[in-house]
Amino acid sequence: MKFETRAVHAGLSVDENTGAIAPPIHLSTTFGRDEASQPIGRHTYIRESNPNQERLEQAVAELEGGEAGLAFASGMAAGAAVFEALEPGTHMVIPDDVYYGFGVAAQEFCNKWGITFDAVPMEDLDQLSAAIRPETGLIWVETPSNPLLKVVDIRRITALARQADATTIVDNTFATPVLLRPLDLGVDFVVHSMTKYLAGHGDIMGGALICKEEHRQLVTVLTRTLGPNLGPFEAYLTMRGIKTLPLRVERQCQNARRVAAWLSDHPRVERVYFPGDPEHPDIETSRRLFPKDLFGGMVSFEIKDAGRDEVFAFMDALKMIVPATTLGDVHSLVLYPAISTHRDLAPKHRARIGIRDNLVRVSVGIEAVEDIEADLDQALKQ
Repeated sequence: MKFETRAVHAGLSVDENTGAIAPPIHLSTTFGRDEASQPIGRHTYIRESNPNQERLEQAVAELEGGEAGLAFASGMAAGAAVFEALEPGTHMVIPDDVYYGFGVAAQEFCNKWGITFDAVPMEDLDQLSAAIRPETGLIWVETPSNPLLKVVDIRRITALARQADATTIVDNTFATPVLLRPLDLGVDFVVHSMTKYLAGHGDIMGGALICKEEHRQLVTVLTRTLGPNLGPFEAYLTMRGIKTLPLRVERQCQNARRVAAWLSDHPRVERVYFPGDPEHPDIETSRRLFPKDLFGGMVSFEIKDAGRDEVFAFMDALKMIVPATTLGDVHSLVLYPAISTHRDLAPKHRARIGIRDNLVRVSVGIEAVEDIEADLDQALKQ
């Protein structure tokens, strides 16, 4: 089946008791046993599993081309499960512009868990190779990156990881399986913040971890014991969102491509970051990895001659686009990395990795692209 069909039908089955096609929400925390104290069905306790979570895990695994999927209460919980499964003494390599939450986790907790790490620009394979040690057990990848939207060569990174007998994990939140399926490229784990594109409507928080069957045991016991599971209502809403994932993401990609081109010609814009820009340094990698003309729904740009006050004035002037610390919703959102996702980095460090004080990030929604451009235009002219 085509991806669009799988998104509609993944995890879908007619309810055995009622015949309902839309899955019922099972809010029970525990499940009955028979006279011999054997489970009546597949489920025993909500921390172990529940029907809504099970459906969602089947769906995300199918969409990513994996055999095992695990649903979590957040994307951070999904990623932390991998960290926590590492043996003390393990070394890992992470991107130098890694997502804020995972950067904090690495700084604050890895040392307590006996884990060391190096942060390198993942697009520089020489630096990545030099950072790998005999004890390196994990290489963490984000593509496109946040907020500069760098696109890395996943096949070559997985080849380096295999030579070092290291595990690879790709945060596929920005690309989604509509654009990219990292497991097909040799990656061991895929992680998602389902809060973003998979659910897509800004009303749930959730995470997912997907892998091939041989890796399931690595995290299953840990997660089922510590209990970072996703609740049944959130699982239900995420399943509902996934059914329109291809439609939403394709529209967001189309809108983002037009917005990026429009911004490139705007007199108040100094530079645009978009994986589909012909001038993007990773354009050839983007073309190899992603479907034709689909480069994601994220656009970052620098406002000419702007400091923080000018950026604040631009954001305050927006009438439709919402300033918010998230992405992937159906409505367009804008974020200022210097005071949000990368606020804990020293200014010199931010500048070193290319995040300047005039940089803003836009998560392009599904509105009419003319309205998105008009709102950006009037705000830039303030």
